[in-house]
Amino acid sequence: MVPPSNAAGAQQQRFDPTLTSPALPAATTSRPIQAGRLSSALALGRWHLLAVLVLAAVLGLFADSARADGIELSQLSTQRTEDGLELSFSTRFELTRAAEDAVMKGVPIYFVAEANVLRNRWYWRDARVARASRTWRLAWQPLTRQFKVSTGGLNQSYSSLSDALLSLRGASGWRIAENRELEDEGRFYLEFSYRLDTSQLPKPMQIGLGSPQGWGLNIERSFSLGADFNSSLVVP
Repeated sequence: MVPPSNAAGAQQQRFDPTLTSPALPAATTSRPIQAGRLSSALALGRWHLLAVLVLAAVLGLFADSARADGIELSQLSTQRTEDGLELSFSTRFELTRAAEDAVMKGVPIYFVAEANVLRNRWYWRDARVARASRTWRLAWQPLTRQFKVSTGGLNQSYSSLSDALLSLRGASGWRIAENRELEDEGRFYLEFSYRLDTSQLPKPMQIGLGSPQGWGLNIERSFSLGADFNSSLVVP
């Protein structure tokens, strides 16, 4: 027969786990607390990063941007008239050696200006409300020994290449949008480009021109339009 004192001791050792591992509950509860704090910190960091990216994207919608290759833009402005929105621009550039050699061998080259008027939309991609393009064709005529520039059905001959280039380096009062296309409320901006269009070269010359060496003449600009659509881009 077991003495009463020993039985009580055995019963106490059997049912009281704190005597063998008094620190166990504290250790098991601290780990979930630390893991929760780490998870909250990571989630907060991700939200901060997302907010920064969204803000940068929104600001990018309204920031003027530019990209140029061999062409300098000296003037770009818009004016709203009774007939619509008119664009004026002027550039500075010289033909590359490859382009000039092609012209003197009788190959016509083409310059293309494009203008897009877009309206900002926060809930979807921006809406294009108007688009306009203009093409200049430059060709050498060996019989008359003159350079001919053609655009919009008009032809003009020049005795020198510099005079011919001067006539196609810009435009004035070019209508790019009708007034009815500008009636919607919101913020509008302009995307403009001017380039030597290598896609209109003869097909044999386009072979291997993936990144044309010596044909890189291109400029792209975008800027916000004022409430009255009369804007002028400040060119450094």
